[in-house]
Amino acid sequence: MSHPHPELGTPPKLPKGGLRVTPLGGLGEIGRNMTVFEYGGRLLIVDCGVLFPEEEQPGIDLILPDFTSIKDRLDDIEGIVLTHGHEDHIGGVPFLLRLKQDIPLIGSKLTLALIEAKLQEHRIRPYTLEVTEGHRERVGPFDCEFVAVNHSIPDALAVAIRTPAGMVVHTGDFKMDQLPLDRRLTDLPKFAKLGEEGIDLLLSDSTNAEVPGFVPPERDISNVLRTVFANAQKRIIVASFASHVHRIQQILDAAHEYGRRVAFVGRSMVRNMGIARDLGYLRVPAGLVVDVKTLDDLPDHEVVLVCTGSQGEPMAALSRMANRDHQIRIVQGDTVILASSLIPGNENAVYRVINGLTRWGANVIHKGNAKVHVSGHASAGELLYFYNICKPKNLMPVHGEWRHLRANAELGALTGVPKDHIVIAEDGVVVDLIDGRAKIVGKVQAGYVYVDGLSVGDVTETHLKDRRILGEEGFISVFVVVDTATGKVVGGPNIHARGSGIDDSAFAAVVPRMEEAIAKSAQDGVLETHQIQQLIRRTVGKWVSDTYRRRPMILPVVVEV
Repeated sequence: MSHPHPELGTPPKLPKGGLRVTPLGGLGEIGRNMTVFEYGGRLLIVDCGVLFPEEEQPGIDLILPDFTSIKDRLDDIEGIVLTHGHEDHIGGVPFLLRLKQDIPLIGSKLTLALIEAKLQEHRIRPYTLEVTEGHRERVGPFDCEFVAVNHSIPDALAVAIRTPAGMVVHTGDFKMDQLPLDRRLTDLPKFAKLGEEGIDLLLSDSTNAEVPGFVPPERDISNVLRTVFANAQKRIIVASFASHVHRIQQILDAAHEYGRRVAFVGRSMVRNMGIARDLGYLRVPAGLVVDVKTLDDLPDHEVVLVCTGSQGEPMAALSRMANRDHQIRIVQGDTVILASSLIPGNENAVYRVINGLTRWGANVIHKGNAKVHVSGHASAGELLYFYNICKPKNLMPVHGEWRHLRANAELGALTGVPKDHIVIAEDGVVVDLIDGRAKIVGKVQAGYVYVDGLSVGDVTETHLKDRRILGEEGFISVFVVVDTATGKVVGGPNIHARGSGIDDSAFAAVVPRMEEAIAKSAQDGVLETHQIQQLIRRTVGKWVSDTYRRRPMILPVVVEV
């Protein structure tokens, strides 16, 4: 198995007749999925998603792929293929289209409807091409054929990309539910035909590669939900992804069976379920769904609320309910269902929300204590089956953290893919397919791009470090007036602390040290304002560290007279 090396340099020019594959997100992480294919000087992008921030990224709304490597080549992009409508695959599209609005978007009906609604908020009217399974479309030098795959959202597609360099198959997210709610199976016969034709490089979903066996069918959840609905005495509040149409359908069916009304809470949930209903992907009995404002007129045992926040997102409806910061107040006897799996990295946030809800008296049902969710990603047994059908000549695991990528690579090796034909890459690592072999040839920039409010890319790791220090250690401001002629302190110093736990009166002990340090600096002829600020920062910082074992941010302000 080949793998990236930290000393990888800029990739060479792509040889004539070669195909280049550059993942800009989704490798080594769950989210931000984006892969760029290049042939004959033209580019095809598969997916363009976002990653949601973790606790150590305070103030960040979204994390985007880094478009630096393609920013000067926007005119070379033939189109963006979107495998399905989850945020980690489509959420970055508006930010890429801000750079060039007429890049064609290619995807299924539901996927395009979801991204078009999102783009309306950005005042972008995209050029779209709707495709279905079995559809074959020439996109520049890329001959794309679309294959039905089963996932936790309707209308998901894999894509086979044929070029003179060979055929690449990108699975997108998929599993092999044999009893899917929408009766739309992963098209294994088609994958077998592609395998017989010859798959030169397979990019395969790795999320569940560590999980043995097969993913249980979605249908299993319906009976569990009925049991929960039958036993619930008061309101039922369900938290789910705003795009999980299958799960919402099961909730609607159970609510209808037990005589409850359903209200959607949250802009994205209302928007997406409206789209799914209008396009026929969501079957809603007449009178079942009501406006959230009418719920006060209904008894608690007839109410179901469907909201976002299943991953503990701080601004989502469920988190705000847990924190008593939402118009919907959790009361003793409410039932809360978290109808999703835990995305790696979100565990602490989710359990914090569960504890908050439990504190107010809710009975919380989640994957840890009931079967209220099954994954949308193929487990190890399914992946083995899949590789034996596809018989890829080269394998590149995608969509997963490092442990998932390596586990997927091992599965590929077990089915007979030669280990030196398995490429374990990471974001930015460039892989060329030449003469039937996939090899790592270099690396391009592919760091995190942070969205903070209206700011895109302005926040850096240094800024985040400052925010973490402010949040964890607080800050100390020091205001001092210095006579630059004598080096004497003629005003202040006024020292104030916020969030550090240190009383302002305690700083009297450090004032003589500051004055002495500034005077000595003046004797040495060092009177430049920035240098005095650094001197104050070092003096106060050392005193605080020695006295309190703390490292707050120190903000010195020096006024010269």
